[in-house]
Amino acid sequence: MNTLKKLLALLLVLSLAIVLPACSSSDSGDAGEASGDAAGDASGETSGDAKFKIGVIQLTAHTALDAAYNGFVKGLDDSGIAYEIDHQDAAGEQTLCSTIATKFVNDKVDLILAIATPAAQAAAQATGEIPILVTAVTDPAFAGLVASNEAPGGNISGTSDMNPVADQIGLLLEIVPEAKTIGLLYNAGEDNSRLQVEIAKEALDAAGVGYEEFTASDTSQVQSVVQSMVGKVDGVYIPTDNLMADTMATIGMICTPAKIPVVAGEGGMVLNGGLATYAFSYETIGYRAAEQAVQVLRDGVDVGSIPIGFYDGELELVVNEQNAKEIGLEIPGYTPAA
Repeated sequence: MNTLKKLLALLLVLSLAIVLPACSSSDSGDAGEASGDAAGDASGETSGDAKFKIGVIQLTAHTALDAAYNGFVKGLDDSGIAYEIDHQDAAGEQTLCSTIATKFVNDKVDLILAIATPAAQAAAQATGEIPILVTAVTDPAFAGLVASNEAPGGNISGTSDMNPVADQIGLLLEIVPEAKTIGLLYNAGEDNSRLQVEIAKEALDAAGVGYEEFTASDTSQVQSVVQSMVGKVDGVYIPTDNLMADTMATIGMICTPAKIPVVAGEGGMVLNGGLATYAFSYETIGYRAAEQAVQVLRDGVDVGSIPIGFYDGELELVVNEQNAKEIGLEIPGYTPAA
């Protein structure tokens, strides 16, 4: 009898060993699961797929970078892959970007998305093994992240937010055709900004218009630097600079009453204090980064073999109508809302 009981118990244990993993696998494959917490976690899942861990380092929260992140999540959802995201905002701090990147390496995430150049540089320093995708990085090759934009190599690829700098300078000169001096306002510590300013200088040189550079390295300096431009410049160009994007309200409060038109690198900066720009969709470049992520995670494509993606869609003329009225300017090619 005891032998029979032992045999039955052994059979029961073996049955549970077979059934429980099957139940666990079924539970992890339910479609439509989503979650979130204070740290910004999100997840998406499709039945039968492995669930990938993705760490996201976002340099700071502002309109353009938020749109890139939202586009990335939308692209993942549309792909149907199962994933969970740990989304971390570094609040504009390079050292915090590095701390977050190290955390993701220790967590053994399957892929890192880095939003903005300082975040991408921190991720690159943290690991040469985990696949890294970047977005909202103007020129990954110029920033030293990849061997070339056409053939990145290594463990990094992604999408660029190279904006139409020459077209934006052209717009500024249409707005102030008699301009003698244009102010170039940026953070010299941002690689992406230095590159765009060089392109702006070339465009201004070709147009025979002078320029003066004004730089700030943290938020406490921006107000005094912008005030120093008043009376010296006829217009201002600001690239897609993260520091300046965070302080556009301050810039607008000084430039608009002084009737200095500001053309910025992207639409959110215009709406937050600038005057006008030709803008593209940051959500689109985030979405394209998600398509690259799917290639890497689901299809097993080597991330270093994926060329950097550049925006090739239509541009939108974005105008801050309130600031245009206050300055007393009409923007060429723009019809105000009724």
